[in-house]
Amino acid sequence: EVQLVESGGGSVQAGGSLRLSCVVSGNTASINCISWFRQAPGKEREGVAALYPGTGTTYYGDSVKGRFTISQDVAKNTVFLQMNTLKPEDNATYHCAAGRRVLMWLGRWEYEYWGPGTQVTIS
Repeated sequence: EVQLVESGGGSVQAGGSLRLSCVVSGNTASINCISWFRQAPGKEREGVAALYPGTGTTYYGDSVKGRFTISQDVAKNTVFLQMNTLKPEDNATYHCAAGRRVLMWLGRWEYEYWGPGTQVTIS
């Protein structure tokens, strides 16, 4: 079993920055991919960024490329999402997700574990 807890959300003006954190606990050795997804009211949950810890490979959604960066602190079992140049369309609840056999990182069905989410509000 794996547990995920997000933090770092809040309210920020357009153009500003936030850093989200996702603490991963439990059987972390079984995880091959950790990702960030977001969901705005009335919209589908969409993939934002992914990290494959074993290789360090990262992927980003088209809408956040060049603005967001996913990274990890292995010692703290934490995955970060640095969000810069925030836009009103980034307004959403951000969820951390982890999977044991993720091949297509954008596929929500590929992840067994999800965090409760942290709200990001852009004014």
